[in-house]
Parts: sequence; structure tokens; C-alpha cells
Amino acid sequence: MNILEIKNLHVSVLNKPILRGLDLSLKEGEVHAIMGPNGSGKSTLANILVGRGDYHMTAGAILYHGEDLLVRTPEERARAGIFLAFQNPVEIPGVNNVQLLKEAFNAHRKYGQLPEMDAMSFRTYLQDRTKQLGLSDDWLFRPINVGFSGGEKKRNELLQMLVLEPQLAILDEIDSGLDIDALTDVANGVNALRHHRRSMLLITHYPRLLEQVHPDKVHVLIGGRLVATGGMELAVRLEEQGYGWLSEVAA
Repeated sequence: MNILEIKNLHVSVLNKPILRGLDLSLKEGEVHAIMGPNGSGKSTLANILVGRGDYHMTAGAILYHGEDLLVRTPEERARAGIFLAFQNPVEIPGVNNVQLLKEAFNAHRKYGQLPEMDAMSFRTYLQDRTKQLGLSDDWLFRPINVGFSGGEKKRNELLQMLVLEPQLAILDEIDSGLDIDALTDVANGVNALRHHRRSMLLITHYPRLLEQVHPDKVHVLIGGRLVATGGMELAVRLEEQGYGWLSEVAA
């Protein structure tokens, strides 16, 4: 069953066309990677899926569980199980991880007509997930992303994802700016989150993360269109040869 189906998607930002007829289907449990040069439309795709207001679909359709996604507000999309791990997570001074995660978690439960989880039960639930990602308990009481390294910010995004248990997770360059050790930590976190009911869309420039995550499919986005699809062999070829050999296809 397709959890996400994108048909002939055209998107403009500030009246400038960015996506120009994109087609993509993602089944439950699949992990797909989107690669492409700067300005190809990768982050635009992520932003239109989560409902950023300055991104406008001018043609096409996006179906989530077979229903029109674009009639839903960003908040409704989040409650329905769509999660975006940001390329540059923001700092939120004065709010710690426990506070943010508890509010978000109970908002999801309320949407699903479930009772809110009390503070003690949530602490136990949360500690189980920090252990799964190899995070210490003091992590939970740090102000969100304040003073965090790049790798810590990305691991914090994965913790949020693990707590909220989304059905569709969009990871926008979650490997950007990471050293080798931090990249391995993030890859291990992504692999820990794989589930037969959860689909993931990994947006990246580099195959390093993909070598450890092993996505089901790799797509190349150039000029606002998907111009190639394959497996890890496609990512390896891009690492070796760049995007030039796809220029004729993208034209």
C-alpha cells in the first residue's frame, strides 16, 4: 500500500517554479533517498509535504494514505503522522526536551482519542527511547538545541521522531555537517527507527549515510524532476562521477 503518492507535482516559491512535474510513490515500510545538486528542489519537496505557507502547488496532486494531503493544515499533517527532521534545527532557550516532547506526545494522543500520559509514565517511556539512541538522562533536561553540536542537534531530531512514532518521516539533510563518528550515530538512529509501518524519505547530498542505512530506492532530483531511480549502485555512481552524466536526461 502506498503511504505517499505524488503525481505530476509542480511547486513555485515566490512565483518562481522549482518542482516541474515530480512523480514519486512510497510504500509502507520503505526508505527512499532523494539526491541532487544544490537548487534542484529537494528541500522544496520536504516543505510542500509538511505545509509551509510560502510554497505553492500550481499543478499535480499529493495523496497521503490515498487522501488529498494539501487540504490539511501543517498541524493536521503532523497529527496525522508526518514528521520533518529539520536541516538546521532551531534553538529554543527556556524549554527543555522533556517539556517539548511531553506536550507533543500528548497532543498526538489527544488527536487519536487516547488519554494523556501522566508525567511519571511519560518519563519511563522517554527514558526507554533515550537508551535506544544511546543518550544520557541529563539530555532530557537540556534546553532544546542550545549549545548543541551539529551531531547532537541531529540526534535530538531522531529522539523526537522516536517519541512521536510518525508514519512518514522526512529527514532533510540530517547528515549535513557531521563528522564520521556523528554520522555513524545518526545512521544507527535511523536504522533503529525502521519499522514495517513507518516510511522514510531521506534527503541528502552524499552517499555516506546511505551506505549505512541501505535505502530501498535512490532517486535523483535535478531541475525539479526525478531523472533517475535505482539502488545503492546509483548513489555510488553519483559519488564517482557527479551529476554531469544526467544532464541530457534533465534537460
